[in-house]
Amino acid sequence: MSEKLKFKILEHELVPEHEVLKPEEAIEVLRSLGVRPEQLPYIRASDPVARAIGAKPGDIVKITRKSPTAGKIVVYRFVIAG
Repeated sequence: MSEKLKFKILEHELVPEHEVLKPEEAIEVLRSLGVRPEQLPYIRASDPVARAIGAKPGDIVKITRKSPTAGKIVVYRFVIAG
């Protein structure tokens, strides 16, 4: 996909905050959760938001969502090729 997005996807109200974790942060998250990276839910490197933040296969992405009941919730995704 060499198409450019026609709008700034990260500024859309329905797109939660995404950030690529630094390697040391990723190690700490995996250790605290007691999982290996491939045990996390996946996000493809071709996903529009993953592309917008520069996520590459092997990275771990932290997603912070607003929740009406919990205030905010943090989830992690393992970036895979595709």
